[in-house]
Amino acid sequence: MSRIVARYNHRSFSAASLLRAAVLLFLVARSGGDDGGEEKSLYKKLSGVIIPGFASTQLRAWSVLDCPYSPFDFNPLDAVWLDTTKLFSAVNCWLKCMLLDPYTQGDHPECKSRPDTGLSAITELDPGYITGPLSSVWKEWLKWCVEFGIEPNAIIAAPYDWRLAPSMLEKRDLYFHKLKLTFETALKLRGGPSFVFAHSMGNNVFRYFLEWLKLEISPKDYIQWLDEHILAYFAVGAPLLGATESVRASLSGVTFGLPINEGTSRLMYNSYGSSMWLNPFSQYCRADNIQWKWKRFFEGKESDRHRYHCEETQSDWGWPNWPTDLINIEIPRYPAMGAYPTMPMPQMAQNMTLPMEYENPVLLSFSPKDVSDGTLFKAIEEFEPESQRLLYQLENYYKNDPVLNPLTPWERPPLKNIFCIYGIDSKTEVGYYFAPSGKPYPDNWLITDVLYEFEGTLLSRSGIPVSGNVSETSGDGTVPYNSLSWCKKWLGPKVNITRAPQAEHDGSDVQVKLNVDHHADHDILPNMERSPRVKYITYYEDSESHPESRTAVWELDKGNHRNIVRSQVLMRELWLQMWHEFHPDAKSKFVTKAKRGPLRDVDCYWDYGKARCAWPEHCEYRYAFGDVHLGQSCRLKKSSADLLLHYLD
Repeated sequence: MSRIVARYNHRSFSAASLLRAAVLLFLVARSGGDDGGEEKSLYKKLSGVIIPGFASTQLRAWSVLDCPYSPFDFNPLDAVWLDTTKLFSAVNCWLKCMLLDPYTQGDHPECKSRPDTGLSAITELDPGYITGPLSSVWKEWLKWCVEFGIEPNAIIAAPYDWRLAPSMLEKRDLYFHKLKLTFETALKLRGGPSFVFAHSMGNNVFRYFLEWLKLEISPKDYIQWLDEHILAYFAVGAPLLGATESVRASLSGVTFGLPINEGTSRLMYNSYGSSMWLNPFSQYCRADNIQWKWKRFFEGKESDRHRYHCEETQSDWGWPNWPTDLINIEIPRYPAMGAYPTMPMPQMAQNMTLPMEYENPVLLSFSPKDVSDGTLFKAIEEFEPESQRLLYQLENYYKNDPVLNPLTPWERPPLKNIFCIYGIDSKTEVGYYFAPSGKPYPDNWLITDVLYEFEGTLLSRSGIPVSGNVSETSGDGTVPYNSLSWCKKWLGPKVNITRAPQAEHDGSDVQVKLNVDHHADHDILPNMERSPRVKYITYYEDSESHPESRTAVWELDKGNHRNIVRSQVLMRELWLQMWHEFHPDAKSKFVTKAKRGPLRDVDCYWDYGKARCAWPEHCEYRYAFGDVHLGQSCRLKKSSADLLLHYLD
């Protein structure tokens, strides 16, 4: 040891030797930390903000409510949405915690509920051994993040009270202020912009946030703020022109599988200001863009509200932007009473001892435009006690919203990278026939027929022929195709189209067409072969139309609206695209579609036909204690980080 010290103290130890030693130490340290450290360092700046959809955030009680004739009461922080135990045993108490005043959006006098916070608010709505998997929303996506080494503070949930109209989210909860701080905190914490993952109505919330942000910061700083804080926006199952089921929920009720009747569901739904947010609307109706004059509005000058106007020559002809008539409703014509009775129909029904009969009913048809401008609710006002409430919400929370009339078509957000993702080829409701039921509100309307779109045809529940605009495909089981595919208009005049199997594949069934012509007024459809036994993903990609930005549309065969965020295929594609975005060695604008192999141990499985693990180049048989079948013993040969390097071409 003394010799070493003497050597370092020797006068001949020059400055050049010091420099060589420093360089050597740096190289040794770099090589020694290269076992996955480079890949992990890529995640250091990665962050994601999740905005859930309608009814996808837990609500908790903020009251003490005694429930008579029930062993369960509500106490502060008790689960309200969703607690199926209390829903079964104390439904009246549960309704008090769920209902809002339809005019003021205030809470019930005896109980109030507020959205939960954190990731637990959006993973499982009703945690439990049985109810947990049934109410799982974003839990599987979080599992993927954990398996690939994402840190806990990199994924941020943005839950909200999905019962409120957009303006009330800000007025009561300062939600959009908090969302802005969420992005700014993520930037400061992680050092880079965030991905945005929005599902269903969460996309409507994000759209409103982008418009609200224009009023919050100066116009010259708006684009800069977006570029600094948002790297990419993944719009999953976005109802860009609304959803048909929303009108059904307003007029007859939708239970969503809960143990309540449709009338109770309707009563609850119509108390929410958000009930109009998902209504269908016309692509030909717009509001004046006056956001930059917001100060005059808040000074009380009503003339600066949004003026709603439509292109009458197109919006009232045929079925301009919806597959068929959205609502067909029978209005009674009573004997010796003229066209319309002077007494509301529910009151008349209560005064009659025999089942209500009427002759020569008038069948009225309504389009999405008639729903969004209130024509439907005005036409049935004499027979519908809820019309005044719905018209009040429509006028005050949507048409006169100081930030944005949400019932207007989307323009492409000014973001660098947008990925619009949705399912297709599922049987989807596109219209209804209603008739009076003879019962009092909320059961005063009866659905007599349902109209569907399915794989290029229009169908009816009753079997009668349906006239309308037939698309080449159909929606995702909840949102019609024309509403989901509106984002195709954001693509440029030249689009690259790729169709690949959803399952892992070697590239033999991948089809590519480059520079396909696209006209904004027409849907772009791939002229490609399709095997009836294979589910595909079709990618429409454009990286040339907008300078320094990209737009992509992904269509997943048989992708279900409510379950798409749990789809293993979608999570794989999202992850590969995120990896591609951050990796410095990525060569192309979009991740390659040439092949898809296993990325995790659970993706490996046993091939009984060949008596070995499938994908032998990536998977091997490696038994571990606790494996109960052969498939569990099939595991990756290499780490996930090594496999991801194959997707950088």
